[in-house]
Amino acid sequence: MAIFGKDGRAVPTPMPSSGGGEGSLSVIAAGLRIVGDVTGSGLLKVDGNIEGSIVGPRQVIIGRGGIVRGNIESAEVILAGTIEGSIYSADRVEVQGTALLHGDVSTRTIVVHEGARLNGSVQMGGAVSAALDDDDDIRPAVQVVR
Repeated sequence: MAIFGKDGRAVPTPMPSSGGGEGSLSVIAAGLRIVGDVTGSGLLKVDGNIEGSIVGPRQVIIGRGGIVRGNIESAEVILAGTIEGSIYSADRVEVQGTALLHGDVSTRTIVVHEGARLNGSVQMGGAVSAALDDDDDIRPAVQVVR
């Protein structure tokens, strides 16, 4: 990006830094295919296709057209598309009505919307709880949304 000076020449301007921190957003857009593992922090939205595992983001959102063939490890996962692999979530998994999940889920809290298809087992607490900080919040473990 450039700003033009009085003489019509471009004056270079520094680009804002994304920082790659907790608040950053990364998008795998529709039509984009990634083969290999994806790691990072912040938010990851997948509307394309990933053939590999996703590790580390604070939140992973798989859009309606998104497909992941691999495991996901994240604090929170919101699924509206397709996952062929397991989900390991430290906090929360939401499986929306358009979602298809072929794999196991290990999480503290899960929300499954009507119409969602989940083919696998769900484990709550246990190994996931041991990895979490000592948070004594009392909240429902399973919520069915219609």
